[in-house]
Amino acid sequence: MNTVAPAPAEDELALAIASFKSGDYPTAFPFFSALAEAGNMEAQAWLGSFYANGTGGVAPSLPKALAWYIRAAGQGHVQAATNVGAMLAMGQGARQDRAEGAKWLAQAAERGDPMAQYNLATLLSKGDGVPVDNKRAADLYRRAAETGHFPSQARLGYFYANGLGVEKNRIAAFAWLSLAARHGIGIALTALESLVADMSGEEKKRGLGLAQKFQSQMASGTAPPTINPIPG
Repeated sequence: MNTVAPAPAEDELALAIASFKSGDYPTAFPFFSALAEAGNMEAQAWLGSFYANGTGGVAPSLPKALAWYIRAAGQGHVQAATNVGAMLAMGQGARQDRAEGAKWLAQAAERGDPMAQYNLATLLSKGDGVPVDNKRAADLYRRAAETGHFPSQARLGYFYANGLGVEKNRIAAFAWLSLAARHGIGIALTALESLVADMSGEEKKRGLGLAQKFQSQMASGTAPPTINPIPG
């Protein structure tokens, strides 16, 4: 008697992700659940997002979401580590622990995740659970901004406009704020309006040129849904 071999895990994961993207959540959820229970870190991260967001009629549960994110992060999943850090910092799914959250965010930030870089920079700029360090915060905002992360562009522009962690530079501030403002980031629009009032036409021209240069160097990618950013 012939039997059909089970589909490889990577094929099931691809099917689950494709189903999720097409909005077929009833198909995606069982695949993610089975793969997550079997130890697949990518599926664990996606399953965490189902519980975090109540996707597809799944009963939302931040504790379950956090548990799955922790399992994925423990295996090295970067976006899951970002979510663990943000959830602990904001007290979602567990007792609030900003210092522990910052540790998870630092791991993901060093591995290049823009949301982790943004969230950790926010904690550092506020001194929220960690010592204030505007220089490090500015560096993290820059790294995230260079990937096209709009909120980080806004914050970096603000830092340049006010000389926080970096030397005050109106042209750099104009460039980063302009990029963020194009995407409707409110604080960027407000800061840009205030900034341009004191800038010469030549400075604005140089700022636009710098913004175009930054824009041409940016890249973007895709990943499982992430937790909302830590409020700035």
